[in-house]
Amino acid sequence: MKITLKIWRQKNNTSKGAFKVYQHEHVSEDMSFLEMLDVLNNELVVKGEEPVAFDHDCREGICGMCSLYINGRPHGPQQTTTCQLHMRTFKDGETIVVEPWRAKAFPVVKDLVVDRTAFDRIQQAGGYVSVNTGGVPDGNAIPIPKKVADEAMDAAQCIGCGACVAACKNASAMLFTSAKISQLALLPQGQAERKERAEKMVAQMDAEGFGACTNTGACEAECPKGISLTNIARMNREYFMATLTSYEVQAKGDGA
Repeated sequence: MKITLKIWRQKNNTSKGAFKVYQHEHVSEDMSFLEMLDVLNNELVVKGEEPVAFDHDCREGICGMCSLYINGRPHGPQQTTTCQLHMRTFKDGETIVVEPWRAKAFPVVKDLVVDRTAFDRIQQAGGYVSVNTGGVPDGNAIPIPKKVADEAMDAAQCIGCGACVAACKNASAMLFTSAKISQLALLPQGQAERKERAEKMVAQMDAEGFGACTNTGACEAECPKGISLTNIARMNREYFMATLTSYEVQAKGDGA
């Protein structure tokens, strides 16, 4: 295959970026998209040019590191991670536009690499449970209905890649945040911090500069793990109950 690549190049967060065009020949249809970029970078290095910086790690669709906006869609034309996208998806002679995630909360580090530590801070704000240290409890000590366990596992499949943010015209992180809240709110182990978790994680999400939900469903449509919008509804309920409880406690304290 012969393809034309229009890739966003940007030296750092403060410099002005621009698209640069590369003619890429001898592309195998069996290559993954990242392998194709590896070959391009090898050619650039041989020519003495700066290789294209992009995030990657496991290349198995698990870690959530790969984050490319390909032809106007997060991860490209298929609902999968970039590392699992193969060149057979594209046509010989096609022009492919490759950009980084576009969001204020995801500043560009270099080229196609963005800083997604905002997600880490949201998780650190409340995405944990209190446990007693010591021996490991028996796996069946706390019976959990299968339906509940399945819903928690579905939410826990979120890999934090940020495709939901990149897909949303408001750059909302509500799908990510709601998945992290849901996976703990559904389980008995997550009840201790349940109320403060919703308040703290939503507050951190807002503080990071993510936008509000558009209700268009673009996040679910582009999520490589198919995280459901029902998690956002659950997060809204969790947040409402938490803030209502906080208001009642404050009112009692004030003698209302």
